[in-house]
Amino acid sequence: MPTAYVVGSGPNGLAGAVRLAEAGLDVTVLERADRIGGGMRTSENTLPGLLHDDCSAFHPTGAASPYLQSLGLERHGLQWLWPEIQYAHPLDDGSAGLAFRSVESTAEGLGRDGASWARLFGPLARQYDALAAELFRPVLHVPRHPLALARFGPAALLPATVLARRWQDPQAKALYGGVAAHLLGRLDRPVSAAVGLMLGAAAHAYGWPVAKGGSQAIATALAARLTDLGGRIETRAEITAYDQIGDADVVLFDLSPPAVARILGERLPQRAAAAYRRYRFGPGAFKVDLAIEGEIPWRNPDVGRAGTVHLGGTLEETAAAEADVVAGRMPWRPFVLLGQQYVADPTRSAGGLNPVYAYAHVPAGWVGDATDAVVGQIERFAPGFRHRIRATFTRGPAELEAYNPNYVGGDIATGRNSPVQVVMRPRISLHPYRTGAAGAYLCSAATPPGAGVHGMGGFHAAETALADLEPRRERGNA
Repeated sequence: MPTAYVVGSGPNGLAGAVRLAEAGLDVTVLERADRIGGGMRTSENTLPGLLHDDCSAFHPTGAASPYLQSLGLERHGLQWLWPEIQYAHPLDDGSAGLAFRSVESTAEGLGRDGASWARLFGPLARQYDALAAELFRPVLHVPRHPLALARFGPAALLPATVLARRWQDPQAKALYGGVAAHLLGRLDRPVSAAVGLMLGAAAHAYGWPVAKGGSQAIATALAARLTDLGGRIETRAEITAYDQIGDADVVLFDLSPPAVARILGERLPQRAAAAYRRYRFGPGAFKVDLAIEGEIPWRNPDVGRAGTVHLGGTLEETAAAEADVVAGRMPWRPFVLLGQQYVADPTRSAGGLNPVYAYAHVPAGWVGDATDAVVGQIERFAPGFRHRIRATFTRGPAELEAYNPNYVGGDIATGRNSPVQVVMRPRISLHPYRTGAAGAYLCSAATPPGAGVHGMGGFHAAETALADLEPRRERGNA
């Protein structure tokens, strides 16, 4: 039986491990931390009984993932839960853009911009499975659904700020801008519209669900599926050199490219090693977990029905803040992504207290304290919020990198989303999962299709490894 090791137990590592085990390989996952999951871990960061997602929190790409859907993870306890409103973007005048699962309900709330919203997102949502089949894989491939790509492509190539000109009122512009800001990059650059389109369409096709009990439940379900297939997981197993792994037919690395270059050393071809070492990371995040008494006192009560809330003011304010962050300047009012997962999943709360999840976009490696800036952005749209805080827990860029070394400089996306690197990540190659070292493959968020709890990077890396392994099997049987 061929053997495989998977280094790292994030969503791609676990998904890749499951796929290899499905194919009959003897699979062992090696995880440096004392718990599996990478960015999917959930912890009682503030007070006992309050469950905070450490990084990933909302899972449109997880619910939409073709591979995760195929695994029947509900048999292993995974349960998706949806808020009534998928995401919201409040403004200073008390109004807000509200994204419902229904395109029609969303359009109705956007007034004169509603028809334009529906014309853009309605067809994308209806064709989302075909679109996902194209976009959840390397950019350079022969498309199987060219019509879906033709509808998505021209708009996706635009800067987000240009695409937003199709709307007249600040509510629709801001609603789209908040989703586009998940890019963690400048919104006035080509291709920056793509993330907002993809995640916005996902909200209407699959919603932005949370995992009951926390994102850790996704890791637990994947681990259970792997165990059923005979796979093993070892925690507290940090790999710093390839010799620690031993003989294996396949090794998948759910790690950043520079880390893989260090581990493989001279086994890695010189050109690949140079590309991995110069791989570019994006801006950082400053994470703030809060325990609050009661609910957030939003000026606009409808915002309290949303699972995700984007806090950045108008589209222009959001774009300016993101430009500052990319340039290495800390904005006075940073873009903040807030999660009130308890709206969909009350099991995360305890004793009249609710867990609030928030992070700000900050410059890479920033060493300041953004707690007041994050709380200030919440207070801006929810007066009186400060008085409800009972406990606070923070992680800046350095702490996030210590928590998960893939988050270099606090980059929770594991790579800058520049146009070139989106198309050719982790390096210029037609085979992005192959490292060039025999039997060694990269499967982290640094590979296509990028960040998100979808497992598709792991799946495609495993498929590549299996395709490469077959001729070796045949030669061995000859």
